[in-house]
Amino acid sequence: MSEHRATVRWMRESADFSYDSYNRAHSWEFEGGVEVAASAAPDFRGDPERVDPEEAFVAALASCHMLTFLALSARKRLVIDEYTDRAVGFMEKNSEGKLAITRVALRPKIKFAGASGPSIEDVAKLHHLAHEHCFLANSVLTRIVVEPPA
Repeated sequence: MSEHRATVRWMRESADFSYDSYNRAHSWEFEGGVEVAASAAPDFRGDPERVDPEEAFVAALASCHMLTFLALSARKRLVIDEYTDRAVGFMEKNSEGKLAITRVALRPKIKFAGASGPSIEDVAKLHHLAHEHCFLANSVLTRIVVEPPA
């Protein structure tokens, strides 16, 4: 139905190419012209001032869930003024003993317009529907849960 493209660009900046010396800095370029400074995670000799793939994965899942939640809310004529999610991805060994982001905890804090918003139960139902319809959640093995915001 649609295609989504990204260009990942890396160039060696070190004199030699050993695990301890090669640079992890690279860029992600998108068709709209946005460029993101990326690197490996700091635990893997990356630059903490750049986005790493694990962070981007967590952000993408949280963003997809949020956008789906907003769309469902709009269709139900629920007005949202603010949505903040401090999502956390957990890297641990999976059932095969390999490192993976095995689970992502979404912790959305939502401000609805007006004096009263939907009930806690209705919000939970919206989160359930958002999870079921999120394109990325449907694309990964990672367990995704919605938790109360910290």
